[in-house]
Amino acid sequence: MPGVTHDDAPLLADLMPWSVAPLRLGRGWPTAPDPATLKARWDALLKAAGPDRETLFEPTRARTVHSAVAQLPGQPSGTEPLADASGRCPDPVRVLAAPFDEQWLIPDHRLIDAARPELWRVTDDHQVFAVESADGMPLPLLATSLLPALRAGRIRPLYRRPGGEEPNLAPGLLEHLADRLGRGVTPLDVLAWTLTAVRPDRAVPLTDDTELWARGVELGHRALWLLRRDGDRPKLPGGRRPYVRAPLPSRPLTLIYDREEEALHLDEGRVSPVPPEAWDFRMGEVRVLEAWFEARTAQPAEPGTLPAITPPAWSQAWTSELLELITVLALLADVRAQQAALEIKTRITAADLTAADVLPPPGTARRPASVLDHHEEGPAGQFTLL
Repeated sequence: MPGVTHDDAPLLADLMPWSVAPLRLGRGWPTAPDPATLKARWDALLKAAGPDRETLFEPTRARTVHSAVAQLPGQPSGTEPLADASGRCPDPVRVLAAPFDEQWLIPDHRLIDAARPELWRVTDDHQVFAVESADGMPLPLLATSLLPALRAGRIRPLYRRPGGEEPNLAPGLLEHLADRLGRGVTPLDVLAWTLTAVRPDRAVPLTDDTELWARGVELGHRALWLLRRDGDRPKLPGGRRPYVRAPLPSRPLTLIYDREEEALHLDEGRVSPVPPEAWDFRMGEVRVLEAWFEARTAQPAEPGTLPAITPPAWSQAWTSELLELITVLALLADVRAQQAALEIKTRITAADLTAADVLPPPGTARRPASVLDHHEEGPAGQFTLL
């Protein structure tokens, strides 16, 4: 990403004013790499009674089995205290559990210390979440179409309302950029440019150079496609495609990379080709592929606890996810290199945006929009009143 300079570049916090703190789960067992494991944990919780259920739940100051909370928006879970709950597990939903790691979450407000209902209200097929990485990460900003459930910085939805309505951008920004660039600018274009230009201090230099803008937006849209992992499946150039050369064991324990062979060994199983750029891709000090593998193969927790209930074996779905992740990381490494090569200098400064009455954004832009168009069930079946 471009280096930090002092040139009055506007801040991400002003360009995308509404942000939400990350979810705080309070316990790890409501997330897992597969939905069947979550349903087994739920069943084990509800089979326990009294103090045993309380212990299995892992209570905190924010949540116990006696807590009374509302449903999560759009999720038909129960609202009676978990101490009295019965019935089937709410259908798990796909979430971004860690950088580049899509897992599953039981969408039940009673299980989550701080679920951020305002994010659930605007989560749909149109939404894109910009997620600030921890300080020092090589990618200052991630993007995902899934609800972010990872430990990270602020979460900035691209849209303030469902259906891709009301972009979470400083009022007047789109019009000002379109006027300076002499071309139409969409909310996704602004996010794409931001992914290309954002600096470690989360300043976002803006330009009125039409060619530079077009190139930055093009690279940003490619990064968005890879980070969101939706649409057509990514492919490595030249017909190279990672695939399983030797069958993977039912419970692999080790992950070793052979740089000379460009092969990934999962015990006696082997996947290749695996470009070095994919293996070397890190978030901080952690290799992404190693963290992803560890999340699926870590030794079970203390017996008798819910985290001790784990998938019985390596699944075919995980193999497919691994092959795609290798491809995504290799392609994203190339995109990052092209983004870093762009010479981006701030041509539209924070002072310019202030003079145009774009900055500072009004206080209302920093607060969630009122998007409630249906009844939301509160504790014990009462309806939420807004």
